[in-house]
Amino acid sequence: MNYRTDLTIELTEAAGDIEGIRKETTVTDGVTITRIVINNEAAACAVGKPQGEYYTLEMLPFSDAAFEPENRFEAASDILREMLPNHGGVLVAGLGNTSITPDALGPKAASRILATRHISGELAEKCGLAPLRQTAVIAPGVLGQTGIEAAEYIKCLCAALKPVAVIVIDAMAARSLSRMGRTLQISDSGISPGAGVGNNRPQIDSQFLGTRVISLGVPTVVDMRTLAQDICGENAPKTISENLIVTPREIDLLTDRAAQFIATAVNAALQPHLHPSEIARLF
Repeated sequence: MNYRTDLTIELTEAAGDIEGIRKETTVTDGVTITRIVINNEAAACAVGKPQGEYYTLEMLPFSDAAFEPENRFEAASDILREMLPNHGGVLVAGLGNTSITPDALGPKAASRILATRHISGELAEKCGLAPLRQTAVIAPGVLGQTGIEAAEYIKCLCAALKPVAVIVIDAMAARSLSRMGRTLQISDSGISPGAGVGNNRPQIDSQFLGTRVISLGVPTVVDMRTLAQDICGENAPKTISENLIVTPREIDLLTDRAAQFIATAVNAALQPHLHPSEIARLF
């Protein structure tokens, strides 16, 4: 049975040992961090993910305790800072549909990220915000709302703004219930919006945009067939529709806290001289 998942860690677990895939796991401040590097095209085809670097951060459920000491955002911001070029403007895009709660992670996170491109050096100094890294933030919506693919929207902005990197935030699907709402994936290989729920949209990656792309996502749904398999094992019904997905009862709280966590990590990576509490007061 083919289960949908956006998490590279789950795809590599299912594939087993493959030449060309490197994996290492560490624990930092209570956060389990698994780094996976896909080195060649054969390995990429075997797991169904592009070549690149993938980090999976597993922590306490966002709906329970997003900002407890065991759930420190610094682990994510440190990884982002390493992936980002040292200098230059950055475009942050929050993908998703605000009308559908499990898919609202991207726009919610984008609304809490500090946009600074419009603040000049002199104005930043007067406001006590210097030095600021130029950051533009968008929430492009979805094709059904705008008639425009998010990938097309972002590419046009990249042509105008010429950012050194694009950070893309989106909700994801997991295979394992234990990873839903408590896992953050960070990758430099781009993202395919909607892939986890079978609604594949154009890939947003460095080849398409012409600049570095870093993606962040938290799984907010699980395929219904996966749930049945977890509960019933081999006796799981074979007739379950591929169109059914499961999301937790506290999805509103999960999405909101996960968005806050991601926004805090992104802000800390882009504006390291500002404390998160200082940025929070600006919203």
